[in-house]
Amino acid sequence: MRLTEFWNRMHAHFGEAYSESWARDYVIAELGGRTVVQALADGESAKRVWRAVCLVTDVDPKLS
Repeated sequence: MRLTEFWNRMHAHFGEAYSESWARDYVIAELGGRTVVQALADGESAKRVWRAVCLVTDVDPKLS
């Protein structure tokens, strides 16, 4: 998954403004206790990060 697709899915699920805030603030255990932004900055794949987001939120099946 490309990073642009990841952010498109985040915006579709959370809304454009809230998705970026959520990605900066919400710590996900499946990402080693990091936020989305931290995990991506550390080199985690967008696909792995998206899967972690799907585990902790009620993502529309069309987006997962």
